[in-house]
Amino acid sequence: MNFAEDYKVVTESIDIVTEGVVKYMLMKSVTISTAESCTGGMVSECITAVSGASGMFKGGVCTYTEDIKMKVLGVKKETLERYTVYSSQVASEMSLGARKLFGTDCAVGITGLAGPSGGTEEKPVGTVYVSVRYGSKELSRVLKLYEEYEKLDREMIRRITVLKTMQMVCELCGIPIGQGDHNDGNV
Repeated sequence: MNFAEDYKVVTESIDIVTEGVVKYMLMKSVTISTAESCTGGMVSECITAVSGASGMFKGGVCTYTEDIKMKVLGVKKETLERYTVYSSQVASEMSLGARKLFGTDCAVGITGLAGPSGGTEEKPVGTVYVSVRYGSKELSRVLKLYEEYEKLDREMIRRITVLKTMQMVCELCGIPIGQGDHNDGNV
């Protein structure tokens, strides 16, 4: 596939998965919130693009600086100093902070390097840390998108991160992926 086709497939996949998440959470009375950095509110945007999302989405914050991550989400200064802002530990504290701030059942925390600059040998552009919480459970992943995809730009890194994040929400919450909208009420 060429880059334009890849972009279209990712966007369509985001729409399908996100619609399934919204419908499932509405049906089960589950709420979600987001804490985003490198995705810049894209997860929130995708959720709120689905009709009815107001019944399950309580809000999201785009915390682009360390200072705001600490002030708004309660990310610890020690965590930032020890692990850097680009770490699983910070993503975890972001999701925990969002869950507490919004009082939701489920929360997402995302931080990473969308580029084109800022990458290092240890953490290249396309390294993203995602934490998803649901109740007392947490699912945390390091996305090494630079290993999975040949042609990546900032926009594609952000979109793929949104897709993988929504898939993680499905995985942690037990939401069936890709079954579409059925008349029998199952999602």
